[in-house]
Amino acid sequence: MATNEPEHEHRDEEEAGANEDEDTGAQVAPIVRLEEVAVTTGEEDEDAVLDLKSKLYRFDKDANQWKERGAGTVKLLKHKNTGKIRLVMRQSKTLKICANHLVKSGMTVQEHVGNEKSCVWHARDFADGELKDELFCIRFASIENCKTFMQKFKEVAESEEEKEESKDASDAAGLLEKLTVEEKKTEEKTEEKPVEKVKTEVEETKKSEVEKAGEEKKPEETGPST
Repeated sequence: MATNEPEHEHRDEEEAGANEDEDTGAQVAPIVRLEEVAVTTGEEDEDAVLDLKSKLYRFDKDANQWKERGAGTVKLLKHKNTGKIRLVMRQSKTLKICANHLVKSGMTVQEHVGNEKSCVWHARDFADGELKDELFCIRFASIENCKTFMQKFKEVAESEEEKEESKDASDAAGLLEKLTVEEKKTEEKTEEKPVEKVKTEVEETKKSEVEKAGEEKKPEETGPST
């Protein structure tokens, strides 16, 4: 009759060997101590209104072709103080900036011809440390994400246009009010001037009459000479 005893013995030997390799609780100090360093991204004063994974391309005019800029996450960030919104995209592994520009009034985005998952737009980009006119193309994993990006992009651009129109109207109203005040002051000065002129003329007339009376009286007091 077969027995399982050898198997039990073998298991006991394995468990004993495993126990020998268990942690003894001893602590070994690291050779080099690494200190935590605070990493700033420049996005601390901004809130993300859009955050989507994508792949970005830029059009190379010299080569006349699209060149990959990087794959990562594209964000629309709204500044907490100014309210301005910028588009920022970083490469997923290196965190290198692929795109960095404000979404301004008049900017448009449209679907890339022949690909419903991609869209294109023009921008004055600052990703390389200097402003450059760029034509971007961005591709998403789904049509839905592409539509979401385009809709939000358009909403921001239209909102900036409304802000500019409101500011222009406010500036025009302020200028009109200033001109009205200046005209009113000019009218008041014009009204005051004739009164002052009449007063001056009256004073000059009285002075002239006094001088004339004095001249007529002077010969009478002297009398004819003998």
